[in-house]
Amino acid sequence: MAVKTTFKDLLEAGVHFGSPASRWCPKMRPYIHSTSNGLHIIDLRETLKGLIRACHFLENVAASGRKVLFIGTKRQAGEIVRQEALRCKGHFVVHRWLGGTLTNMNTMRKRMARLNELEGLETSGQIENFSKKMIANLGREKKKIFRNFEGIRDMDGVPGAMVIIDPKAEANAVAEAVKLEVPLVALTDTDTDPSLIDFVIPGNDDSQRSIQVIMSALADAVEEGNKKAGNLAAIAQREKEAAAPAARGDRGPRRPRRGESVEVSVPENLSEKGAFTMPDDE
Repeated sequence: MAVKTTFKDLLEAGVHFGSPASRWCPKMRPYIHSTSNGLHIIDLRETLKGLIRACHFLENVAASGRKVLFIGTKRQAGEIVRQEALRCKGHFVVHRWLGGTLTNMNTMRKRMARLNELEGLETSGQIENFSKKMIANLGREKKKIFRNFEGIRDMDGVPGAMVIIDPKAEANAVAEAVKLEVPLVALTDTDTDPSLIDFVIPGNDDSQRSIQVIMSALADAVEEGNKKAGNLAAIAQREKEAAAPAARGDRGPRRPRRGESVEVSVPENLSEKGAFTMPDDE
């Protein structure tokens, strides 16, 4: 896909404003353009390159049928990440990354099952059989579990890729992704170590406008990949139907089994036509 985000869009969103120069990570040197008023200025050419590479990668991941997990638990990023993840039908974590979300999925599934159980009590009305105190406790438990598992309750396995806003703040998520070898795409500021990130998008990870412009482009790429996956699935289904054996009635007469009698009709005047006439001996 062609990335629609332009150099001007990045500039207007303030993506080029980095962290204070006193708190920088030396490994981010290739992505820094200059310093102004104690702040590092990010080279937007590198940002655009990283964004294009990340978009093409995420499109391929989605086109292959794998899901993308978006993570942004910072106050500035939470709502933006939720909206964009929902738009492209991805998974998301916007409240808190629980340790073991990927590496201990059996325990996480038990909590999700508990959430389904509590919702079932409310839907069926059985919760009314409990005391008021118990109803309040169950309501608080449901709210807490829902807040933590809202975006991953339907995730049935390790995602095909993870998109992270500020990998420094999401160090636990990065560690689990590295352990499970899940590719990482991250909006990375100048105070963050980029060595663990597979697709670095250098940029301001504290501004809502900056996060919005980057997340919109990445979500567009995933959405485009989902469309390709749908088209490929439809083509595969048609090919499968075309290659399937024809129905019994379309195959012609059935071959008789061993020992089975077969009725054959013979014309009455067959001998008159010379069918049984032998040639004369010479």
